[in-house]
Amino acid sequence: MADRVDRGRGRGARGGRGRGHPPGNGGPPPKREAILDLSKYVNQRVRVKFTGGREVTGVLKGYDPLLNLVMDDVEENVQEPQPHTRKIGLAVLRGPQITILSPVDGSEEIDNPFAQPEE
Repeated sequence: MADRVDRGRGRGARGGRGRGHPPGNGGPPPKREAILDLSKYVNQRVRVKFTGGREVTGVLKGYDPLLNLVMDDVEENVQEPQPHTRKIGLAVLRGPQITILSPVDGSEEIDNPFAQPEE
C-alpha cells in the first residue's frame, strides 16, 4: 500500500479558494460613528493641546473625519523662556497630533490632586 502525500488539497491545507473566510456581501465595511462630536464647538473658542506640549486657542471653523481642524484667530500660548502669547491667525491643525480639545468658556485648569509635592 502506497502512502498518499497531501499536496495542499485537503482539509486544513493552505491554498484553495478562500473557504476559511466568513461570507460577506462584498460591499464597503460599515461606517464608524465619530467618538467626538465637534459640531457643537464650531464658531466657538476652543483650547487645543498637542503632543510635545504646545497649546493654542482660537475659533473652530471646521474639521474633517481625521479630526484635522481649521481654526481662526489662533494664538499660541508659549511657556518658554517666559510665558507669552503669539498670534498666528488662520491655521490648520493636524488631528493625529492633538491630545486635548476643550471649550475655553466654562472650563478651567486645576492642579493635579494626585501629584506628589517635589522636595
